[in-house]
Amino acid sequence: MIRGFYTILGSERARMVVFLSWVVLYGVAQGLAMLTLVPITENLLTGDLSGAAKWLWPLAVLVLICAVSAYIQSLKGMTMALYAMRMLHHRLGDHMVTLPLGWFTRERIGDVSQIAVKGTMFVGSTGAHYITPVVVNTVSSVVVVLGICVFDWRIGLLMVAGTLVLMYVGKLSSRFLAKAERRKRAEAVKVNNRVLEYARCQAVLRAFGAADSAHAPLADALGQQARVGKSMLWRSILGILLNGLSVQVVFSAVLALGAWLAVSGHIEPALLVAVFGLAARFFGPIGELAELGSTLRMSTDEINRITGVLDTDRMPAPDQPQPITEPGSVELSQVAFGYENGTPVLRDVSLRAQPGTMTALVGPSGSGKSTIFRLIARFYDVDGGSVKVGGVDVRDQETGALMGQLSQVFQDVYLFDDTLWENIKLGRPDASDAEIRAAAETAGVTSIVERLSDGWDTVVGEGGSALSGGERQRVSIARALLKDAPIVLFDEATSALDPENESHVAESIRRLADRSTVLVIAHKLSTVIAADQIVVLDDRGGVDDIGTHDELLSRGGRYTEFWNQRTAAAGWTLTPSS
Repeated sequence: MIRGFYTILGSERARMVVFLSWVVLYGVAQGLAMLTLVPITENLLTGDLSGAAKWLWPLAVLVLICAVSAYIQSLKGMTMALYAMRMLHHRLGDHMVTLPLGWFTRERIGDVSQIAVKGTMFVGSTGAHYITPVVVNTVSSVVVVLGICVFDWRIGLLMVAGTLVLMYVGKLSSRFLAKAERRKRAEAVKVNNRVLEYARCQAVLRAFGAADSAHAPLADALGQQARVGKSMLWRSILGILLNGLSVQVVFSAVLALGAWLAVSGHIEPALLVAVFGLAARFFGPIGELAELGSTLRMSTDEINRITGVLDTDRMPAPDQPQPITEPGSVELSQVAFGYENGTPVLRDVSLRAQPGTMTALVGPSGSGKSTIFRLIARFYDVDGGSVKVGGVDVRDQETGALMGQLSQVFQDVYLFDDTLWENIKLGRPDASDAEIRAAAETAGVTSIVERLSDGWDTVVGEGGSALSGGERQRVSIARALLKDAPIVLFDEATSALDPENESHVAESIRRLADRSTVLVIAHKLSTVIAADQIVVLDDRGGVDDIGTHDELLSRGGRYTEFWNQRTAAAGWTLTPSS
């Protein structure tokens, strides 16, 4: 837990060191203060009032040190916790912008969202309320055990052994609960996902008359969460009982040993009574540590999730970035890549897109078309071969320089919860109003603006929920047009558009091809024919053939099959029955 705080605080770790120093001082002073009670009690029981009085001054000094250190460590702990909460979002944000784009899967985004909310609160509460009792109770317990060893080594050794037993039992109890805690968190994530799914799929549920009934996956997830929660409750009860029983067993063993030593004359009764009082005080902090075990484990798990993100390796950056030598060019040379080890998606892929040309990628589903685009944008690094953009390997370029050369229109379009105007302006924030309107006109966004009551000032909602899929696609294309990058990647850009709006996209592609290098994944025949070269991928992630439309048709093979299937589909018509 403390190591996790060190990672979170980063360059401000000195705050943690100062805080822990005061906490340790507090724990040592508390332990020593408890030890002074042994000679005081012993002298009082034997009637030596002067002997007891001389220990009152050390006790008073130690109590004063406890009071001062407790106050200061409380202030330091609260300050550290508030600072950690304030800077955590900044550290997460600063680190995530350096991670590979492929790291941002839907599951990880959900985890990061939970970390940013729940994790931040755990960091604050742990720093302000839990570190102090853990450290103070641990340190004071160690001081007390060492002191008892001085008063009577036999009882001291038994308490050392008992402490080790209690630590083992506590660790065993934590392991007993850890699996249930992980399952509980996993089920909570599933329930959250199912709730969102239930809200989003209302149109489908209502279409099939199931809107008023429980959504089966959601009901199953809630039921499983309840079962896991009940299991966790029983495990928690058993863990608490196990910890409490072990404390009582060890304490009883100490009492039994002390009684035997007194009866056999190996220890003075007055000293034994004082040691028993100290031992009873010793098991108080131990019991408190056991009670904090569940909370500490949850806090530690949350902190570990945060540090897991912060410890994720950044996208390797070149020590000396290389300037581009051939603006607008894209080249893949013997590229091999797989999302998982042993499962290649691309095998020995080589292709080149000349500056100012249009390249179409065709092939069956799963052949790696979208993966090629992700490698060009460096969502991932290749397993073998190289990807060059602008004549330079993408691994030798700064991320900003690489992304500045690319405009991307992917299948999954995300719009921010802002106005239509601002979503397009994102493509080039310094663009003039005339340039924004021209890009919108070419992409067919103007017709969207005309039908909206608030026009350009319409807020599109989170993810663009106020617009249809085709409308979101057109806004994304307008962004790409506005950015005016030397290389444009279109991934199924026309998949969500009707014929009328498809003409806007086709016009956009033609205009971009006049001034940029365009790579497009498309199944539309008109788009494929217009390409300067066509790259045909096979179902194993390799390049089957490269050429123009006429060249590929003359050679036959996979492209001819693709063309025949598309032309046959395009010729389908609906005729009335006789």
